[in-house]
Amino acid sequence: MKVNKQRGFSLLEILIAFSILALSLGILLKIFSAGVNTAGVAEEYTAAVQIAESLMAQTGVEIPLQPNETTGLENEKYHWEVSVSPFQFTAENLDVTAIPAVLFKVKVTVNWGDDIGGADGRQVELITLKLANKVL
Repeated sequence: MKVNKQRGFSLLEILIAFSILALSLGILLKIFSAGVNTAGVAEEYTAAVQIAESLMAQTGVEIPLQPNETTGLENEKYHWEVSVSPFQFTAENLDVTAIPAVLFKVKVTVNWGDDIGGADGRQVELITLKLANKVL
């Protein structure tokens, strides 16, 4: 009695293994490319927030606290706008004229991307209130 024991893989088994490998590599490459894209977007947002915070800190020191709008370009990519406007604080039983200070609303907007202000553009906006001495 002759027993024929085959060793190795058949062609069909090898083709199935290569198909599974190709699908797995395709999925892994897609995951890695999405991660790299997300890291790039996060880096852009970080830079925009740093620009906005810097402009916010300059307002009242280098940029006077008076109603105005200032615009500019940073790193040939980030378009920014600083808007300073008076803020009216209202409260019951408070005489606003007796307070020796005035509030200003400071709004900093940083835009970047393919379509500035459009659907493809990205934007960071910071808003705060700053206190200044009232000019008598």
